Amino acid sequence: MLVWKFAQLPHPRAMNDTPPLHTWHAAGEADPHRMRAVFDVQQATALRWRESSAAERIGRLEKLRDAMLAQRAAFHQAFAQDYRKPEAEVEVSELLPVMDEIHQAIGSLRRWMKPKRVWPTKTMLGTRAQVQYQPRGRVLIIAPWNYPLSLCFGPLVSALAAGNTVIIKPSEMTPAVSALMGRIIAAVFPADHVALFEGGLPTAQALLALPFDHIFFTGSPAVGKIVMAAAAQHLASVTLELGGKSPVIVDASANLTMAAETLMWGKFLNNGQTCVAPDTVYVHADVKPAFVEACRAVLRQRYGADAAAQKASPDLTRVVNPRHTQRVAYLLHDAVERGATVLAGGDVDTTQCYIAPTLLERVPQGAAILSEEIFGPLLPIIEYTDLDQVIADINRQPKPLALYLWSTDRRAIQRVLSHTSSGGACVNHCVAHFAHGNLPFGGVNNSGIGNAHGEYGFKAFSHERAVLRGSWLHLVRLFFPPYTPGRNKLIRMTVDLLRLPF
Repeated sequence: MLVWKFAQLPHPRAMNDTPPLHTWHAAGEADPHRMRAVFDVQQATALRWRESSAAERIGRLEKLRDAMLAQRAAFHQAFAQDYRKPEAEVEVSELLPVMDEIHQAIGSLRRWMKPKRVWPTKTMLGTRAQVQYQPRGRVLIIAPWNYPLSLCFGPLVSALAAGNTVIIKPSEMTPAVSALMGRIIAAVFPADHVALFEGGLPTAQALLALPFDHIFFTGSPAVGKIVMAAAAQHLASVTLELGGKSPVIVDASANLTMAAETLMWGKFLNNGQTCVAPDTVYVHADVKPAFVEACRAVLRQRYGADAAAQKASPDLTRVVNPRHTQRVAYLLHDAVERGATVLAGGDVDTTQCYIAPTLLERVPQGAAILSEEIFGPLLPIIEYTDLDQVIADINRQPKPLALYLWSTDRRAIQRVLSHTSSGGACVNHCVAHFAHGNLPFGGVNNSGIGNAHGEYGFKAFSHERAVLRGSWLHLVRLFFPPYTPGRNKLIRMTVDLLRLPF
């Protein structure tokens, strides 16, 4: 049964998951003169830190770690205040990823920083070469609201490990968490090392106007384009962690119990407000009824046997604010109005920022939920019989941040992986690749540019500088002018030599 408690809603295209910069205003904005002054004073520090040692960088990370853990209870309270996030989810999805990044950086930083020797090619015989990792300099991190701690301090760990100074702009939509992070940064770091500025549009615009050496942004593709355009004014490099509609395929060979249990976790973690959350599930017709029933059973067991119990569940995060609740509710309302069937959930109360975990089927083409990134607790389930058609449907969409496949058929697994493109992929799992510190995390094209986490995050905030050392034995001397007939012949012979196999 559907319960609607909201007024007339605008079309979801006017209410993107992360609104464009020109649509949001914070109650208080940072002083642009102060931001410019901090940016300027960080230049001297950035120059000194080019020679910073691993021990110095590790010391900064240890101070950040200890300060975060000292405020553990305060983080629990701040997340509860901002959008009623359960304490366990704060630990698992906010504190744990940052602690893991710090732990890995402390253990691996000396190896990451060590120059990498490279062997000469045939034409470079007689030289020695290596790749050195230099800090990019002054960097800007713009963090989102959905995981305001882990998606802010996670990149901060990588930036500090790489030896950069940092200015952070957290989301204005999670004010309690942002304020707490600001207090931690101010207590741990002087402003010429790391600074955090709260605010909305004017603050973001003022920061993006500064000539940073690198910008790390997490948010929607629409805002990512704005950030990239601003970076282009100064030819700053960027890392963009964006989003998109991450599809799921459950084929006839899948372990349905495992698929249902894992998918219901990955989808409704943080109430669906996750950039890599499953967005649409394609289920083979032969197993769809059993899969749907398995999903329903998981939802009843985890959140409550009926609508009232689910609404009272302490384990369901709320949608971040009324505006986003209305946006997600519109997607549900639009789908149902067009003929979709609600298989589970469907309750909406925008006054409490509540939307029940909802499963939908028979969602018609043209419904906004099939084209808009959902970023909430709604999951369309689409029946299929032809895997090639599913692959074609996925390839018609912009490349997603993640793709998930449940199957025990090796040929089907290889077929999906080789015929699709996504930032990351999981086979018989979902979301967890984000937490694997030895994997690159990032998108492709519309879902992002560049990678993060672990050594990949260190490299994102580093310039890989090529250093070559020559000697008089180097063959390049044979190519110096004057270009006599004999020298011309030697050059041609060298070019022809490269046609031969190794």
